[in-house]
Amino acid sequence: MKKIAVMFPGQGSQVVGMGNELYEKYDEVQQLYHLANDVLHKNITDIMFNGPKETLTETENAQPALLLSSIAAYTLLVKENITPVMTVGHSLGEYSALVAAQVLSLEEALPLVATRGRLMEKAFPKGKGTMAAVLGMKEEDIRTALEEIAEDEVVDIANLNCPGQIVISGSKGGIEQAADILKEKGARRVLPLNVSGTFHSRLMQPANEQFQTYLNEVTFQDATIPVYANVTAEPVTDKDELKQLLIKQLYSPVRFEQSINNMMNEGIDAFVEVGTGNVLCGLVKKIDRKMKTFAIQDSESLQQFLTWYKED
Repeated sequence: MKKIAVMFPGQGSQVVGMGNELYEKYDEVQQLYHLANDVLHKNITDIMFNGPKETLTETENAQPALLLSSIAAYTLLVKENITPVMTVGHSLGEYSALVAAQVLSLEEALPLVATRGRLMEKAFPKGKGTMAAVLGMKEEDIRTALEEIAEDEVVDIANLNCPGQIVISGSKGGIEQAADILKEKGARRVLPLNVSGTFHSRLMQPANEQFQTYLNEVTFQDATIPVYANVTAEPVTDKDELKQLLIKQLYSPVRFEQSINNMMNEGIDAFVEVGTGNVLCGLVKKIDRKMKTFAIQDSESLQQFLTWYKED
C-alpha cells in the first residue's frame, strides 16, 4: 500500500468559486456545505461560490471557507477508503489537519476558525500591519538583519516555507524598514503579501489570550494519525499537546519546511494537497523536486490521484 501524507492549505489560497465543481458533483459535499451554513449562521457557500472577492478575503470568512473546501475534498478520499499515514496543515490548514485526524469534528472546527479569524482581525489595527516574503536569504541572516529594526516597530519571522522563501510579519513601518535592510544584506527580493494581518508574530498576542478561552471550551480527541505541528515540526497525537500547540501557533512561526523534511524521513510515497490551489505542492517541490505531489481540488484532479494510488 502506498504511503501518502495529506497537506492542507492556509489563508491566501481562497478564490471565488472554490469548491463549486465538487459541490455540483457529489451529494456528500453538498451536505457538508449545508451543514457549514447552519453552523456558521451565514451562507458561507454563497460567499465561496459568488464572492465578492473582498468579502471572501475577510479573515473571518476566508478561514472557515478554506477549512470547508479542504474537508469536503478530503471526504472524497475517505469515501475511497484512502487513509493517509500522517498529515500537516499550513497555519490555518492545521485545523483541517486536525479534522482529518479526527481530533475535532467539522461542526466544532468551523466556529472555532471563524472566531480565530475575527480575533486575528481585531488583534492589531486594520491596515497597520502586513507581511512580506523574503526570497533568497537564510533564516539566521534574516534574524540578524531584523535586529536593526527601530525599537518602536515589530517584525518577526512568520513562515519558514522552503529553501530561500521565508515570510516576515509585523507593523507596516517595520516591514518597510525590513525590506530595505534585507535587500542591502543580500535578499533577492522582498515581496509584500496581500494581507492586512500580522499573523504568526508577537502582535497576535491579544488574539491569543482571548482565543485560548474559546479553545478551552472545545473537547479534543487524540489524533488517529500523527499531525505534524506548525510550532515544532514534530508529529503529535496527544489531544492536550495539540491544543497547547494551537494556542502557541497564533504567534509562533510556521515551520513548514522542517515539517516536510521530517515527514519525508518517514518514507512517504507522495504528498497530497487537499482543498484549494497547489501552493503547498510548490513548496514541497522546492524542498525536494523529486518528491511526488498531487493537488486535489476538483473531480479531474481527484481521478488523476486515484489512478496513481490504485496502480500496482
